[in-house]
Amino acid sequence: MQSPNFLFGDKVDVEDVDPGIKRQILGHNDDIMLVKAIFEKGAEGYQHSHYHSQVAYIESGVFDVTINGVTKRQKAGDCYFVEPHVMHGAICIEAGVLLDMFSPIREDFFENYKKGNFS
Repeated sequence: MQSPNFLFGDKVDVEDVDPGIKRQILGHNDDIMLVKAIFEKGAEGYQHSHYHSQVAYIESGVFDVTINGVTKRQKAGDCYFVEPHVMHGAICIEAGVLLDMFSPIREDFFENYKKGNFS
């Protein structure tokens, strides 16, 4: 499974995933993927863990990011790294966008697309 070589943001589907959070799956193959997460103020990416490595870049906004019980406030231009199986989450303080990169890909993110359940 692989995305096209060129993707255009206004043509890629955006999906509602949690209250105040939308997701746009961008470039990917079986090994790596880029996901744009759009947060409204107050939205929470609940504490969770997964077997994927994750790097997130804060494109805009302000977030309180918690990794393995440690919370830091991050703003546009900052980033964070999450090792596999480590608990993490984020609360959006000022509306913003996270760019998440995962390896391997988050196959679970494609479930709604396969079912046609996206906005």
